[in-house]
Amino acid sequence: MGHARAAAGRADVVHYQWLPLEPLDTLLLPRRPRVLTAHKVRRRAAGRLARLSSRRLMGAMDAVVALSEDSARQLRALGVDRGRVRVIPHGAFDYLTRLPAETPLPPELAAVSGPVVLYFGTLRRHKGIDVLIEAFSAVKGAELWVVGMPDMPPNRLRELMAGAGAGVRFVPRYVDDTEIPALMRRADIVVLPHRVVDESGALYCALAFGRPLLLSDVGGFIEVAERHGAARLFPAGDAAGLTVALQGLVNDEEERAGLAGAAAAAASGPYSWERIAEQTKALYAELVERS
Repeated sequence: MGHARAAAGRADVVHYQWLPLEPLDTLLLPRRPRVLTAHKVRRRAAGRLARLSSRRLMGAMDAVVALSEDSARQLRALGVDRGRVRVIPHGAFDYLTRLPAETPLPPELAAVSGPVVLYFGTLRRHKGIDVLIEAFSAVKGAELWVVGMPDMPPNRLRELMAGAGAGVRFVPRYVDDTEIPALMRRADIVVLPHRVVDESGALYCALAFGRPLLLSDVGGFIEVAERHGAARLFPAGDAAGLTVALQGLVNDEEERAGLAGAAAAAASGPYSWERIAEQTKALYAELVERS
């Protein structure tokens, strides 16, 4: 930490992604133009102390980067000065598309021949996996794979697994980077049924692989659909609405192809690291010029 603080003292701009002890770190920030990327903005508004700490930290910054327009709105509602908030999205995880080695699908998944709907990510309550299982029970002509490390009460996960029909496969474990490409390339639809969301690593994976996306209408997911045409939306928490949307995509190969093309274009355009680097460098130059 001492080396990091010394380097920060020599820098023209200091950009923070995370600060481990925000109340203390706020007092120790170097007197340079300072930028903070605001992750998990909803947690910052979850209680009075969290809001106070966040306002103090962000008030000490010359710029606060939001990863979506939705997060920017939340930051402004939290009291962050509008002029300090800049929207620079997180990039697609395109490094996963060019790994030196990939792990093939396990035999039981590789043997599946029909359309595959994939949920990928840590299994948590707020991610709407229960809604997805309920919705999928009425979907015909496809198989659902629910893949990711459980982070929810074991009894609840067992209930979900017991209630899932024959067309649902659970892979409830950690999946490393080398396993992700085969899963993404096999998926005909990637569905993320979150009840709430700030940002999603699974979304950035799916964009990188140009997968057709079906997303709940929350948070930054809305921008992916409405600004870039890279996803179809359904009402968050609405199992019946998700059933209709899923069945429609399962039956419509042409629409899936359109969504896949839009996802690939988003990954190589607004969600590319080249574009993000340009926006970030422009912000740094502006701050240096003002200092």
